[in-house]
Amino acid sequence: MGERKLVIAVAGASGYIGNNLLKKLKGKAKVIALSRNGDSRENTENVEWRSCDLFSMKDAEKSLAGADIAVYLVHSMLKSAKLAQGTFEDMDVILADNFAQAASKQGIKQIVYLGGIIPDEDVDHLSRHLKSRLEVERILRSYDVPVTALRAGLIVGPKGSSFPILSKLVRRLPMMILPKWTRSNTQPVALDDVLQSLTSLILDFEPAQRSIDIGGPEVMTYKSMMEKTAEVVGKKSRMVDVPFFTLSLSRLWLRLVTQTPKEIVYPLVESLKHPMVVSPANYVKGISDGKIPFLQAAREALEVEAMDKQKPVKKPSIGPLKQDVRSVQRIELPNGWTADESARYYVKWLESFLNPWVKTDVDDQLNCKIGFLGDRTLLELSYSAERSTPDRSLYYITGGLLMDPDSNERGRMEFRKVPGSNGVIIAIHDYLPSIPWFVYYVTQANMHAFVMESFRRHMHRLSISKKGRMEAAAAHL
Repeated sequence: MGERKLVIAVAGASGYIGNNLLKKLKGKAKVIALSRNGDSRENTENVEWRSCDLFSMKDAEKSLAGADIAVYLVHSMLKSAKLAQGTFEDMDVILADNFAQAASKQGIKQIVYLGGIIPDEDVDHLSRHLKSRLEVERILRSYDVPVTALRAGLIVGPKGSSFPILSKLVRRLPMMILPKWTRSNTQPVALDDVLQSLTSLILDFEPAQRSIDIGGPEVMTYKSMMEKTAEVVGKKSRMVDVPFFTLSLSRLWLRLVTQTPKEIVYPLVESLKHPMVVSPANYVKGISDGKIPFLQAAREALEVEAMDKQKPVKKPSIGPLKQDVRSVQRIELPNGWTADESARYYVKWLESFLNPWVKTDVDDQLNCKIGFLGDRTLLELSYSAERSTPDRSLYYITGGLLMDPDSNERGRMEFRKVPGSNGVIIAIHDYLPSIPWFVYYVTQANMHAFVMESFRRHMHRLSISKKGRMEAAAAHL
């Protein structure tokens, strides 16, 4: 009988990096490939596809069952619902927290995470994108599972985000006005080098808490990368330097020229001012030192891209379009509060804030009814004692005039403590309103956003003022 193969769970397996990683692991390990539409994929001898919505902790727990190592390649820049209220940073907190807790519960021996190079700067001065990457790394480490974080800068490959944006600029513009960020140093790394390092860390793993930078053999500016990319495509572009960093104009310029969604362009552009080079403190021989020069990586990426364009495009199978809502807000908690206590306080505050129009009623099982003028139940929230802890209160949306009773099987509201901070994430997932979508969009959605912003300001005042802290202590349940 042969030696048992490692079982590797890959979250984000259908994405740009994940899809290529599956090919590298073929024949070397048994892979559990996780994707939101995993059930529509065909299993093979070495790859088992599982559908997994990482916004659901229950899904995450089921999907990681049986795995030895878990690979995290997930980022929430793009919308995950028809209406998504909230920032990508807060969405990423939920995804990472669910994944880390599920990994701990399922006895995962090691998490391998592909993040971004973190410049040697004060965290407060980092871009939103890099702060989020660092926060995800910290959250993944919050539940006693060793995490190896492989930090990369610009990955040179045919898909993904950064390099395709750069190559489109070169090909589409006869003249480029280059703002200050194009002179920032970066250490681009070829996709094949990233995959090789990821595969080595996965297959020859040593459970340890560590962060490892990876970069190619050259430190370059974005301008020099554009010049070399122009050389590959055989195009001469005139480039004119300007002595300032025009963040807003750069975002608009990149979005218009490359036709890339703003959800991807805006966070990336904010990070371009930072030097993204391998730090000696995070250097590991054989992992950090990519071998493929930029010119070769760019040529191979563009060749693959050209071949892909010649292939017939497969139309994706689209199921019924859901008119679903995901609303996520981060609220500051008074010192010492748990997420569970914030949930109970929110219900009391809601009635006080919307008095006399809205009344709330909580029974001894912590189930909650939110009513209009006392006699019409707008929403019923059923408390899940089984799935709740002091750090996470979960309520299923089970009734009321504002929910669609035939479609809200997974509708839920949660209050989740952000590990290592005094923040709580208040989120609504998979909610399908009963009223027509346009009416919902201009009324209930805006009302919910207004209420949550008011609650955020209220909790902030409680946290910082002496009187507020006394009120918070009196309300502390």
